[in-house]
Amino acid sequence: MKRILLILTACLMTSAGVLTLRHSHVLTGGTAGLSLSLTYLFHSSFAIIFFLINIPFYIFSLIRMGITFTLSTVFAVTALTLFTGADHWLPPVSFSPLAGAICGGALIGFGLSLMFYHQASLGGANILALFMQKRYGWNPGTVNFLFDFAVVLAGIFSVGLLKGLCSLVSIAVTGLIVSFFRNKIKSSYSLNSALFQNITPGQSQEASS
Repeated sequence: MKRILLILTACLMTSAGVLTLRHSHVLTGGTAGLSLSLTYLFHSSFAIIFFLINIPFYIFSLIRMGITFTLSTVFAVTALTLFTGADHWLPPVSFSPLAGAICGGALIGFGLSLMFYHQASLGGANILALFMQKRYGWNPGTVNFLFDFAVVLAGIFSVGLLKGLCSLVSIAVTGLIVSFFRNKIKSSYSLNSALFQNITPGQSQEASS
């Protein structure tokens, strides 16, 4: 129960960051950033687009990461979808792009770090980042930043150059915070964790070397 409450807390922090970016018309990375770009283009609901985009990643997660991680991720994505869906009932607000980028990126960074520590993710590049850390020892903040950078570049035309640059600031802040908590995230996983039950013992030994 404590783990569920902490994952919900992480989702609440992340959703606050996503909504801050949305009201600043700034992008973020991963499937959340892709979903934001599509909402700007099609004026659609972020919650619905975000949930649909993550469906293919659930399949990858189930194959490569195991049922425990996949269920935690589905739970986290669903919670974030519900939290961000509450935006319709909030009073209209707006933030400057730079301030929104920094605050939103920080909220997302802390939210993701807490989520990673408790063996959950928001799908997309988050899944790959945790898998690469476990198997090869790669920095999850760096992996997330590279994918986020690609998503932001692809979405710049939907928000313009200035807000696109602020978007890069946002993902840099998120990446730095996740990188700061790298060792704590790594320590939360053991070699025998059911989270990575599809990695063979030989692969686990290779990952730890």
